[in-house]
Amino acid sequence: MRKTAFVYDSILSKHVLRNTHPMKPVRLQYTYELLNNYGIFEESSVNLIGPREAIYEELAYIHSDEYISAVQSLSEGLNEYLPEKYGFSESGDNPIFSDMYQAAALSTGSSLIGAELVNSGESDVAFSISGGLHHADRNSASGFCIFNDPAIAIKYFVNSGKKVAYVDIDAHHGDGVQNAFYNDNRVLTISLHESGSYLFPGTGFSDETGNEHGKGYSVNIPLYPYTTDELYLWAFKEVVIPMITAYHPDVLVAQLGIDSYYTDPLTHLNITSAGYTEVVQHIMDMNIPCLALGGGGYDVMAVARCWSLAYSTMCGISLPDTIPSDFASKYGVHILRDTVQIDIPEEILKESSKLAEESVAYIKKHCFPVHRIE
Repeated sequence: MRKTAFVYDSILSKHVLRNTHPMKPVRLQYTYELLNNYGIFEESSVNLIGPREAIYEELAYIHSDEYISAVQSLSEGLNEYLPEKYGFSESGDNPIFSDMYQAAALSTGSSLIGAELVNSGESDVAFSISGGLHHADRNSASGFCIFNDPAIAIKYFVNSGKKVAYVDIDAHHGDGVQNAFYNDNRVLTISLHESGSYLFPGTGFSDETGNEHGKGYSVNIPLYPYTTDELYLWAFKEVVIPMITAYHPDVLVAQLGIDSYYTDPLTHLNITSAGYTEVVQHIMDMNIPCLALGGGGYDVMAVARCWSLAYSTMCGISLPDTIPSDFASKYGVHILRDTVQIDIPEEILKESSKLAEESVAYIKKHCFPVHRIE
């Protein structure tokens, strides 16, 4: 059985970005509670571990000194920096909120704890559910993300001499991570996402394949709105598995956002718990030391169910479909796995297939040869 770690403490779920904001950190609490009700933390192979704040030097792996100082200052309510210059605004995606710096440093530190556990061999897999904040750039917040913990964790691995593959299954393109390593062949970044033609951040097209030493090491599979499990899994198996197999990474960083879920209020993909869990199983079947991260997900009970399924898959444990009574009575959620059958109009199915096939074909033509994949 795999040695797994789950990085969580209630402090990670207490902050509020804005009362009307779609990012609800309480979803982390719900995920922990559901797993705890299933008794998963009583397993001998499971290590429940608390977070720490990332220190300044770790944040500086990716972010500029000026930006780190601005986040700290704005978090303290000071007027030293103009918020808009750094991606913050009262009514936008990235509001300034109480203890913002601490919350962002804790989620980043959580991912670094997971990275340290995987790097040392103490854990085969570590899941930092508060992480996966993949949009933040060197000098600005973006898309609900203040510090880019996936990129910081990857940089930690690179600094340790590791070759890293990054797989991002969030509905949104992992633009901040791609930007951080666009010229670097020590990091292979792969993102499957709803096409930037339809969804924030408007990037992640197939022709974004890297520059200089990184040419062919940035891989994007943009997908059409309403793409289903079947097509998503086909694209994953056609590209992700052969790319990672050929690359032979020392470690895998997986961003497991579940805003691809069919009821998510911000996106348009049609992934169910079955398709999502199968993708996670494929990632685990590669048998590569893995740091798993959270990410997007705005239907909070769907997040709790799917991340619980993801972590149980990492542990090699099959959870019963009937949700434990304490959780079920508290939150009104009774079944873990979806039973829904999603009907998609034929015309949309054709458009979905067309874009997926074009995306996969482009990568096979332009990136597979770099990695000597036949």
